[in-house]
Amino acid sequence: MSTTVTRSEEITDAGTGKVDMKLEVITIPVSDVDRAKTFYASLGWRLDADFNRSDGRVVQFTPPGSDCSVHFGTNITSAASGSAQYLFLIVSDIQAARDDLVAHGVEVSEVFHFAGLNRVESKARLSGPAPDRGSYGSFVSFRDPDGNAWLLQEITTRLPGRLNPAMARFGSVNDLAGALRRAEAAHGEHERRTGQRDANWPDWYATYIVAEQTGHGLPS
Repeated sequence: MSTTVTRSEEITDAGTGKVDMKLEVITIPVSDVDRAKTFYASLGWRLDADFNRSDGRVVQFTPPGSDCSVHFGTNITSAASGSAQYLFLIVSDIQAARDDLVAHGVEVSEVFHFAGLNRVESKARLSGPAPDRGSYGSFVSFRDPDGNAWLLQEITTRLPGRLNPAMARFGSVNDLAGALRRAEAAHGEHERRTGQRDANWPDWYATYIVAEQTGHGLPS
């Protein structure tokens, strides 16, 4: 007997596994460990470790607010230096993130969006943020000294089911401040629609912010 599993069922099953598997470290291939260490330190990323022994070396950094770290070194990967392409860094304000990279001396692209799903051809990149500044739509890119490519993506509203509502959280003060500003603007529209002041605005803000971050229906 065979069983056909639909795509939606696959997604549901993947989210209900009995063993948690948390992606916490990715390896990036570099040719000069000290040069790479200097570069990632200059970004303001946290240095977690630098183990240097006779059989190899491992250096680990963590981006601000990230649960996932990166490591590089000697004798830890056979991948060619610079072959890691477009590792995603998620931000809540793409322009603020770009300004921060520039302040750290990084050569970074202008803000852009993609014409479709093609991210390989240069003509697929269009100048400026997504026309409607929609979540998931705006990007900037930069490379480390070896050519490993990073892609910053602006996400303000998560796809449904992307996060557990019990685990909604913010990686920085700026992320929380941005969420509060969006809630304030949405609540202003809410009061205009109802024609009256909402004295229970703290609960409305809280509901909006959690719904936005977890991809559930926003209050109106």
